[in-house]
Amino acid sequence: MMTHVLYSFAITISSWTVGLIVNAVLSKLPYYKNLSTLNLLKDETLNKRIGLGTFKWIVKNTFFKYFNQKIHLKNKCAATDLNELRKEMTISEISHLAGFVFVVIIALMKFIAGNVQFGLLLMLVNVALNLYPSLLQQANKRRIDKLMA
Repeated sequence: MMTHVLYSFAITISSWTVGLIVNAVLSKLPYYKNLSTLNLLKDETLNKRIGLGTFKWIVKNTFFKYFNQKIHLKNKCAATDLNELRKEMTISEISHLAGFVFVVIIALMKFIAGNVQFGLLLMLVNVALNLYPSLLQQANKRRIDKLMA
C-alpha cells in the first residue's frame, strides 16, 4: 500500500513535466486562445462546496507557494502586469489539465489491469495535485478578468 502511495505521488508529480510539454505544443496551435478562456466550474458556490477555498489557503500558506513564483500579485499593479499574470495562470492551468488527463489514462490502465486500489489512489492524488490547481487558476483568472474590466 505504501508503495502505491509513493508511486501515485511520483506519477502525478511527473505528470507536471508532461503537462508543460503538452502546453508548449498546444500554445503553438491557433485554438490555444480558446483554451485560455476555459471554465470547468463557473459556479462560485460549487467551488466553495468542493473546498477550493481551503485548497487556495493551503497553496498560499504552505511550501506550495514556492512552486510557481511567477503567479503572484502585488498590491498595486498595471494592466500589463495583470495580462502577464493571466498568461502565467493559463500556462499553469493548461499544464495541470494536461497532466491530469495523462494520469487519468494511467489510472484507467490500472483499473483495466485489475489494480483498482492503485487506480483509485492514483486518481485521488491526481485530483489533489492536478485538477484542484487547475480549478484554482480558473477561479483566479476570473478574478483578474473582473479587475481588468
